[in-house]
Amino acid sequence: MKAVFISFDQAHFESIMGILDHNNLRGFTYWESVQGRGSVSGEPHYGSHAWPGMNSAILTMAEDNQVENLLSLLHDLDNQTPALGLRAFVMNVEKSI
Repeated sequence: MKAVFISFDQAHFESIMGILDHNNLRGFTYWESVQGRGSVSGEPHYGSHAWPGMNSAILTMAEDNQVENLLSLLHDLDNQTPALGLRAFVMNVEKSI
């Protein structure tokens, strides 16, 4: 099992929900407002007067065989609007209850 952390511009919310549904990833934890900036390019998302954009984040668990398709769909979404920003990170889940 893998944990997939997705950080994205709030404008992507509905698309991300559709991608999770499409991949039968029902369970997730959602943070509506998170701040940050990309490590390579893009505008900061601080929710301030100077940088008004905001990000959201989702943590979902996926079976190993679901991860590649999920990442591919997220990458396609990011490529459609690269200025908005979207990142996904995959981590191993050692144990869970």
